[in-house]
Amino acid sequence: MKTVILLKEIYEEGFKNLGNYMLKYSLKAFTWFTVIMLILVLYVFIHRLFSGFSFSNI
Repeated sequence: MKTVILLKEIYEEGFKNLGNYMLKYSLKAFTWFTVIMLILVLYVFIHRLFSGFSFSNI
């Protein structure tokens, strides 16, 4: 019984902060991806604005 409790404690210690670690770094990656996409959209919009692109189909 001692062995089972010891294995349970080792398992709990090993995976205690894993969820927080994965969540923290995945949110950081998503934030950087969002910032890069926003910069890209602004660049394309400004480029189209100054190159004389017609925004209407009329």
